Amino acid sequence: MQADRSQLIELEKKFWQSMVDEQTDVALGMLTEPAFMVSPHGAMKFDHATYRQMAEHGSMVIKRFELGDMDATFLGDDTAILSYQVKQVLSPRGKSEETEQHMTDTSTWVKVDGKWQCAMHTETPVKVGR
Repeated sequence: MQADRSQLIELEKKFWQSMVDEQTDVALGMLTEPAFMVSPHGAMKFDHATYRQMAEHGSMVIKRFELGDMDATFLGDDTAILSYQVKQVLSPRGKSEETEQHMTDTSTWVKVDGKWQCAMHTETPVKVGR
């Protein structure tokens, strides 16, 4: 399981980097269809076409990120949950202003045909300086 843990952490980082680099196809290759997300904006289920629309035309883009305190819990050979802290820097699409957010995130990864894919992602804001 240690090899899978390391692989999942690298996949999570790769997914985040794909958002910064605006490489939608890379992200889609790591998502189940459908996939789920729960955030302060609510819960949603989306297919690949909807993810593409959000990634390529959404109002905000991720400029930078830092992941920390990563942990993995395996619920069997084919299901794992990653939990971690993230500092993300966002900008309105096409603008230079930046907003920094601190979140606690989880991602649920499942093995589909021998390949790890993210089926669900959650993010919860964290107050800094508590």
